[in-house]
Amino acid sequence: MDKDVSAGSTSTSTLGHLALGLTLLAFGIGHTGVVDGVTAADAVSLALYVGGIALFVAGLLELRAGSGFTGTAFAGLGAFWFTWGTGADAHVSGHAAGLFLLLWSLFALSLTLGAAGGGLLAQGMYALLFLALLLLGVGQFAGSGSLVKAGGWLAAVSGFAAWYGATAALANWPTALPGRAAGRGVTATG
Repeated sequence: MDKDVSAGSTSTSTLGHLALGLTLLAFGIGHTGVVDGVTAADAVSLALYVGGIALFVAGLLELRAGSGFTGTAFAGLGAFWFTWGTGADAHVSGHAAGLFLLLWSLFALSLTLGAAGGGLLAQGMYALLFLALLLLGVGQFAGSGSLVKAGGWLAAVSGFAAWYGATAALANWPTALPGRAAGRGVTATG
């Protein structure tokens, strides 16, 4: 690839957010038990290839293009999905699974804090991912199906936010809530 041609772009970011959104939706819905007979383990193929490999490659392209935050987010989350997908069939203790999820929740917390300048949709998506991994990890440690189910719902909502953000970029939909114009707020009297 020619050095003058950008490898990463808005389209790479959009593709990465679509991959993240679809993977999170499948992973989250699998943990909720809302679809009869569908578990998180059913998301393994999607996690490996879409969430793992495609998202990791999108991250590398974003890093090459100079987008440090998005590149780090996609490459890191690609590593998460690939690791989760390859280890999903392994028989590990609930504590080992919980520790894995809690450690990755720290990564999601870093992304949440790093996304502060990227808008509420991006920061909210990463914040929901952080909370989802936190609840899933604690739920694994505690053996609590309720916490795992709640974590699954948060992961699904985070996935929906990622999907919406990417779809909005493609369809030119709004991603910010309408607000008041500067200087038109409530004034103090008195």
